[in-house]
Amino acid sequence: MLFDKNKILQLCNDWCKNTLMNTLEIEYIDAGEDFLTAKMPVNSRVHQPMGLLHGGATVALAESVGSAASLLFINAEKQEARGIEISANHLRSKREGTVFCTAKILHQGRSIHLWEIKITDEEGKLISLCKLTNMILPRR
Repeated sequence: MLFDKNKILQLCNDWCKNTLMNTLEIEYIDAGEDFLTAKMPVNSRVHQPMGLLHGGATVALAESVGSAASLLFINAEKQEARGIEISANHLRSKREGTVFCTAKILHQGRSIHLWEIKITDEEGKLISLCKLTNMILPRR
């Protein structure tokens, strides 16, 4: 299959409509043959009570991008990706601005994809490091 960056980004952004990704204002902005990147604004909508980026919002961003990234390696008409495990290490706090999330493939098997997902700020400083395992299933 020929890689088409614009088609991948359009597909991912279209899938966000009327979902949690839309609520969190996640926007897919870059893709390559082994990665996918999105951004999310940090504001009161994703804060925890102390006014910081909520770890749950960070993990939702990571799982959204990592799951969508599995689409780079499957036939989306016949298969689907389901997250089966995610872990996150939150290393730095963020109050406002934008975070960027990039998922890079570590293992691409027929039935399992393993992703390393980095969430960074506008200066490239690491906010969170996540690992996501997706199971690849036949579409029903």
